[in-house]
Amino acid sequence: MATVTLDVLRKEFNSGRLVAVDDVSLEVANGEFVTVVGPSGCGKSTTLRMIAGLEQPTSGRVHIGGEDVTDVHARRRDVAMVFQNYALYPHKTVRQNMAFGLRMSTDLGKDARNAKVDETAAMMGIEGLLDDQPSELSGGQKQRVALGRAIVREPDVFLFDEPLSNLDAKLRASMRTEIQRLQDELGTTAIYVTHDQEEAMTMGDRLAIMNGGVLQQTGTPKDVYTTPNSEFVGGFVGSPSMNLLDVTVETADEGVKLVNENRFEYELTGKRGERVAAADVTTARLGIRPENVRVTGDRDGIETGVEVVEPVGSDNYLYLDLGPEFIARVASDVEPETGDVIRVTFEPKEVHLFDTTSGDSLLTTDAPEPAVAATTSP
Repeated sequence: MATVTLDVLRKEFNSGRLVAVDDVSLEVANGEFVTVVGPSGCGKSTTLRMIAGLEQPTSGRVHIGGEDVTDVHARRRDVAMVFQNYALYPHKTVRQNMAFGLRMSTDLGKDARNAKVDETAAMMGIEGLLDDQPSELSGGQKQRVALGRAIVREPDVFLFDEPLSNLDAKLRASMRTEIQRLQDELGTTAIYVTHDQEEAMTMGDRLAIMNGGVLQQTGTPKDVYTTPNSEFVGGFVGSPSMNLLDVTVETADEGVKLVNENRFEYELTGKRGERVAAADVTTARLGIRPENVRVTGDRDGIETGVEVVEPVGSDNYLYLDLGPEFIARVASDVEPETGDVIRVTFEPKEVHLFDTTSGDSLLTTDAPEPAVAATTSP
């Protein structure tokens, strides 16, 4: 096991015209499982390949277990990588595929290699497939072989590059659980790259969120979800995505008043209101998660029309005319009709505010706030 430290890591292509990874610094603790998540092209796979030694950084350093490995060949780094496309040798049996890394990187004899392969195959539940060719395997079986090939080497670090994206939804969920179980059992440091934020939220001890080659935020799944530091993170993490509305910011007696195009006014008081007032902004982006929007009979609620009702089993998604794709996620027994006019509300502690220019959060949620009613503008 080992720590992994990225020190101002940068990767440029096309003579610097394309910056794929922009000065990323990150430390992964010994035995920690970190998921790196972001949209396609954000630089997450390139970062992983630099850790593995498959890409050479333009600048910055990579340390594994306290050793600077930036200029060390991939074969000499004690890491094992699991790829999206499995990367199995089609002409070799499952046993030969799993033993290949041992044969190339250790001085173990054939009997010792076979014993380790047998042990790992039993752990993965694929002991009956050892004499099969990859062409005879299902997608899930191929992924288990690829995982087994990584595990059998007992590396200091596991690297996963979107390993489940080729599997169907049910098998993906099953393999997520399997990878978590194995990592817990083995205690190996793991870095897992995915574009699926649900996968990232459920698997990692910590999330590292990237966009445009820049590391946007790191933290536990709960912390990143409840206190996003930017509009991008707030909108990217969570399903359905955070609702975002443009508001003007006006001074109020005990804080600020948020006004959305004369549709509603919302007062924010206490420390949160003081923080926004101190930011001295006249406009902002208000964010509220769909599950925090509640239908209310209170006349002080925000009046809105129901455009679409989408049942999704245990919940209903209500698409409201407050903004583009403004969704309330409510219990399945809340069943307004399309075209109905309802009232909704949300708590001040659930409000997020972002700077319209930088996208940075204007709020913290450290202190509990008193309930303040939202009112429909006259």
